[in-house]
Amino acid sequence: MTEVNSPPRPGGWTRFVTARPRLSLLAALVLTVLAVLAGSGVAERLGSGGWEDPAAQSTYATKALEREFPGSQPNLLLLVDAGEASVDDPAVVAEANRLTASLAAEKGVVGVGSYWQADAAGAASALRAEDGHEALIAARITGDEKTMGETLDRIAPALRGTHGPVEVKIGGGVAVRHEMQTIIQEDLTRAEVIALPITLVLLVMVFGSAVAALLPLGIGIVAILGTNAVLSGLTRFTDVSIFAMNLTTALGLGLAIDYALFIVRRFREELAAGADPSTAIGTTLRTAGRTVLFSALTVAVSLAAMLLFPQYFLRSFAYAGMAVVLLAAAAALILLPAALILLGDRVNSLDLRRLFRRGRPAVASGEEGGRAWGRMANLVMRRAPFFALATTAVLVLLGLPFLGVKFGTADDRQLPSSAESHVVQQHIRDGFPGSPGGGLEVLAEGRATQAQYAAYKERVAALPEVARVDGPLVNGDSAYFTVLPKGEAVDDAAQNLVGDLRATAAPFETSVTGTAAVLVDSKHAIGSQLPWAAAFIAIVTLLLVFLLTGSVLIPLQAVLLNALSLTAMFGAVVWVFQDGHLSGLLGFTSPGSIETTLPVLMFCVAFGLSMDYGVFLLSRIKEEYDRTGDHEGAVALGLRRTGGLITAAAVILAVVMVAIGTSRVTNTKMLGLGIALAVLMDAMVVRSLLVPAIMRLTGRATWWAPAPLRRFHQRFGLSEGEPARQAPAAPSESAPSESAPDEPAPDESASDGPGRDKVDAHG
Repeated sequence: MTEVNSPPRPGGWTRFVTARPRLSLLAALVLTVLAVLAGSGVAERLGSGGWEDPAAQSTYATKALEREFPGSQPNLLLLVDAGEASVDDPAVVAEANRLTASLAAEKGVVGVGSYWQADAAGAASALRAEDGHEALIAARITGDEKTMGETLDRIAPALRGTHGPVEVKIGGGVAVRHEMQTIIQEDLTRAEVIALPITLVLLVMVFGSAVAALLPLGIGIVAILGTNAVLSGLTRFTDVSIFAMNLTTALGLGLAIDYALFIVRRFREELAAGADPSTAIGTTLRTAGRTVLFSALTVAVSLAAMLLFPQYFLRSFAYAGMAVVLLAAAAALILLPAALILLGDRVNSLDLRRLFRRGRPAVASGEEGGRAWGRMANLVMRRAPFFALATTAVLVLLGLPFLGVKFGTADDRQLPSSAESHVVQQHIRDGFPGSPGGGLEVLAEGRATQAQYAAYKERVAALPEVARVDGPLVNGDSAYFTVLPKGEAVDDAAQNLVGDLRATAAPFETSVTGTAAVLVDSKHAIGSQLPWAAAFIAIVTLLLVFLLTGSVLIPLQAVLLNALSLTAMFGAVVWVFQDGHLSGLLGFTSPGSIETTLPVLMFCVAFGLSMDYGVFLLSRIKEEYDRTGDHEGAVALGLRRTGGLITAAAVILAVVMVAIGTSRVTNTKMLGLGIALAVLMDAMVVRSLLVPAIMRLTGRATWWAPAPLRRFHQRFGLSEGEPARQAPAAPSESAPSESAPDEPAPDESASDGPGRDKVDAHG
């Protein structure tokens, strides 16, 4: 690092962001106000689906059936409860027929049918509960998701509730999606109310200064508001999932705070070492600023991999995630330096912790905290084989439940058990024969005779997993059959039946849809793209980490250890959310499976966040190694300088994710709690124990690269330090050694200065 008494001339970027700090902040304020206006009401334009592959056979068949046979795809179900009476009681029949006629008269509602009007005996029995006290009215609401929601809001009040001798509850796919969208919006507001004050308290504890604590929070709010505006714009061109807003809040706060923590801490280090604010911000941007930019790129790469998948549910998270990451980095690298220039030494103002110190020295805990990380690093490196094997074994053991994962589709069980649409669907599962709404539809296209339809129906009925075949219903050159499986709607047998139906010979073109068919196609779409997405993440991450470190081995270590850090998350997801352990405590209903897209989403997000912390640690280790040439000393001092910071950032991000995890929607709960666990395991186990152990075992070979790659790195590489201006020190001038872990390095003033341990007390 360049010495303070001979400050370098500020670079172009530093001059740009600090030349007119007041103007920069004013422009940011104007842009934030515009973002608030542009992003207002964005949740109302977001969808709650997106799990299906738009190019799949099931998607084609669904759209064709909706167009040609709207009654074949009911998305609205009215559960008519006759109480103690029979659904065949004359008064019940009269009221049910009145409700059916009233529903059929509503604009935007087609294909209305009911138990009382069913033509075929088999169809009628499927719409009547086995106890004879409940029956169904089915219909389809047309239009896009927004239009369907508006139609449901308009007609629901007149349908829901008591009507003479019956009680009516509303269910079906459109009701499930609409209720889920409403609950997510409410839960997101509650999560923000929970997370913001707790985050502020934690930031005050980390920094000590209330002024410094407010800066990361402000950067996070700017990133969230900006991303809402981006999502609002995207809804005009493509579908975006409502679930993406949860990621916007979590990453907006979490990453903005990470980046701001890193920059503010380095700025305060430079001030404590005697630099003036202008020089301090220049050094901060050349070091921590580069790392922040690099970290943002690695996180964005992991999220960008979701663009390779066809489901708009996953693509939505890529849109939202990439936008919020880049906005958080831009705010941290443009707005934050401007604010720091204006604040100068006042960034340390309003030290609220002095109220609790009661005369103790302000620096004692910070010095001890930094030394504690150094002592732990030296302990781990002294017992490197033990820590490497033990930590790896524990992580693998925690991930074993994932070997029993079962994939399924998102349904009403994502909602709390008290939600009306969940209640209706559960009544249907428990009390109605043949899983109404859970069957498979076979679309037949092409001119055919009744004899050909009958022969095909016989072949389908002979399949071992088929309970009943209804149809065909013919409309011109198209027809459809409804096939009810013997078991559950999406179990393994039903999924195998999809393949059997698609392989059954027919004198016409056939397409199969239904819940099980959508699941089969979704699994195929994810499976076919997953290797490409994994290769994309791995290759780009390897390249970026090489540009940071100049090493061939460290990028491989980073990818493997990051992946290993996620095992606990995946194991917990299956053990808790699939197998149902802790479901009572956490307040959710386990469907017995994991929605197919969730592991992909959680991997991309958690891997990116793990790289975020990995970059923070590796960049500081690289800086110390370039300065001293002492491998083990660099690892110890790098962990000493960043261990507390990474842990604080991980705890704050975990708080935000746990707040998201309080959602009443199971997928959101799984996302929040799972990523919170992954973040904590990565920061407290992998970065603290496994990384120093592995780097001790690989020794100085950690930094090896062949000559052509070394030259490439010298020309294009990126690092926090400025090794070209400094020769490595002798090993005796290294960071703390194993024999004296509590003593500062003799040459530490060249990089961290005597006063910087004092700043470590605040972060």
